[in-house]
Amino acid sequence: MRQLLLLLVLSFSSLLHAAVGVFPDSTFQNLDHGLYWFGYGDSWQKAVPGQSNAYFANSKPTVIYIHGWQNGATQRKNRETFNRKDAGGPDLDLAHAWLAAGYNVGILYWNQFADEGEVKDAEAKIWTASGPRAMRWRNSSGVYSSGPNKSAGDLLFDHYKANMASYTGSNIRILGHSLGNQMAIVLTKKISDAVSAGTLPSRLLPKRVALLDPFYSNYAKSYLGNKWVGEVCRTYVSELKTKGVIFEAYRTSSVTSTVFVGDANTGLMKMTAFSELKPWYFNSVQQTEKHNAAVWHYLWSFSFNPPLITGTTSQAASARTSDSRISTLMNGSKKLVHDQGAYTKEPSDDNFKSVNR
Repeated sequence: MRQLLLLLVLSFSSLLHAAVGVFPDSTFQNLDHGLYWFGYGDSWQKAVPGQSNAYFANSKPTVIYIHGWQNGATQRKNRETFNRKDAGGPDLDLAHAWLAAGYNVGILYWNQFADEGEVKDAEAKIWTASGPRAMRWRNSSGVYSSGPNKSAGDLLFDHYKANMASYTGSNIRILGHSLGNQMAIVLTKKISDAVSAGTLPSRLLPKRVALLDPFYSNYAKSYLGNKWVGEVCRTYVSELKTKGVIFEAYRTSSVTSTVFVGDANTGLMKMTAFSELKPWYFNSVQQTEKHNAAVWHYLWSFSFNPPLITGTTSQAASARTSDSRISTLMNGSKKLVHDQGAYTKEPSDDNFKSVNR
């Protein structure tokens, strides 16, 4: 058991060897965070309020990805993008199908704040500016500097609010991986609160939120009034569902939900359209790869028809599955478990079993 625990901890501490984007050195030497819009082939342009962007049109459906913990990534000059070959995924532009379908495709970066040796220190920054490490950020020399007096959640909300101000569409989807799932939930809650307060138009409330191999640390947090992060996330999701937000979740590894490492947050999973994926093309010790599979599998699944529930014509959950079907699965009494296609990376041959939650 001690060897298994050590393996899981070591695996989780190295989860961020993801795709390397081509960004200038200044992006890593100086503090840089916010919303970037992407085009084909991992081309990008940072969103700047009031300035036109080659990769953003204000009426298109929009998908925005939020990464998680980034331990050591700044010194490697590594930012996650839409080619995930270095994370065990295919050597493909996983934004291509979304762009071809007419989507704006973006990433909200908070990578230099998330670059901490201890995941709970990065986690705290989502919620508060006065956690164990305040809002310090890391540069490419490995040096930490004091950061702003706003939490990362507030900073990303500010970027979203400023850069989506001209948005006239009605279809926004947020994806959050690992620790980034908490950021996705917190961001959506802040947007919802602003809509309720009349300071944001209702069209800016995300229609759908995908939690990709989500991580929640164990134990109560003083900065949350001695509540667990998973507990607060459940409260937020429960409220957001009453506002019409649709939630889906995908589990691909045991690292984020093993009792010694993270909170499985089963209660929250039961509130979503929940799928257990089995990336059995990786072996039992490749937990890093399994964890990262949640991102590229979801993005890639948009290229294919929705998977089916084995023996039926009913659709299971994927990025391509309609909002209405995901809503039905979210509000049902079943979860989905990978049944066919577990040994192939390409999602096109996936089928799922429907089992009691």
